[in-house]
Amino acid sequence: MKIAIIGTRGIPNKYGGFEQFAEKLSIGLVEREHDVTVYNPHFHEYKLKNYNNVIIRRIYSPEKIIGSSANYLYDFLSLKDALKNNFDLIYECGYQSSSFSYLLLPINNSIVITNMDGLEWQRSKWNRIVKFLTKLSEKIAVKKSHFLLADNEGIREYYIKYFNKDSFMIPYGAEIFNTPNEKMLLKYNLEKYSYFLNIARLEPENNVETIIVGLIKSSSNIPLIIVGNTNTKYGSYLEKKYSNNGKVIFLGGIYDTELINNLRHFSKIYFHGHSVGGTNPALLEAMACGSYIVAHDNQFNRNVLPINSDFFKSSDDIKNLVESIDSKESRITALRKNNVFQIESKYSWSNIIDQYEKLFITLIDKNK
Repeated sequence: MKIAIIGTRGIPNKYGGFEQFAEKLSIGLVEREHDVTVYNPHFHEYKLKNYNNVIIRRIYSPEKIIGSSANYLYDFLSLKDALKNNFDLIYECGYQSSSFSYLLLPINNSIVITNMDGLEWQRSKWNRIVKFLTKLSEKIAVKKSHFLLADNEGIREYYIKYFNKDSFMIPYGAEIFNTPNEKMLLKYNLEKYSYFLNIARLEPENNVETIIVGLIKSSSNIPLIIVGNTNTKYGSYLEKKYSNNGKVIFLGGIYDTELINNLRHFSKIYFHGHSVGGTNPALLEAMACGSYIVAHDNQFNRNVLPINSDFFKSSDDIKNLVESIDSKESRITALRKNNVFQIESKYSWSNIIDQYEKLFITLIDKNK
């Protein structure tokens, strides 16, 4: 097969979930002897034309000049280039800034499959104009894309209910973390199982403040470690409001994967507050680290963690869970093991890549 993966900030991954996905999927397909090209913005620090036998195609993006609105041009130019290169299938990561290109370019000459990601228009950080444009983008992607890909059963059900259009469902993947090193905690003067942990973009829909307030309400003296960039409007608000409370410690962004995984592995509770996404990569990574997870109670998280987690909706739920944790030690040990088993049996990258390979072969064969 000859596959193009577009719509990300490129590989090797230096940014986030879609970039990690593009890296893992492209390398995995190449190892199965397929021809894969990943499109990178021209400013990506990796300058070679090949990465682990994946072809890198660099496309101009003025993001450094005009900000995130540059993604509309970058996605348009990426799709335009891909359509000229006779790929068997073009995989579009996300729809927010790409779907308008479907109206301007002759996509019917190719197979285009769009990963719909989460319910982007629900994100509270967007103003009304951005939410309107995002919802419009969603409608265009649903109508014009040849096939839709959902990474969570809840996302698939949403598109059936509101658009009467089915999706293929393949989640993200993760790798088991099996090199714990307690000494890495010394960087932050932490000891194993002596802290709670939340890793997230500091945005309202990730329920960080609900978690903070619940911990402050509780009688627990165990600190909450928050990992996330505070150089945003909401991140700055949280840090200013709660950093003087002895129970809450902001570490800012941490981009060392080994360090992050050790923080997850040795946390007493890993709080996952994401509420509008599908299958969140950070949640799978916490599972792969054997974390005991307390997750926001929504259909997306429950689809991933049907029996392997405790759930919260309010700060009082957080308070009660924190105060009762020491009475559930044997159950928590079982939950940690079950999370690792779920990754091994369902969410391993080899399993995910197998599913994508079979799907792509099926779609291309049908189009011949």
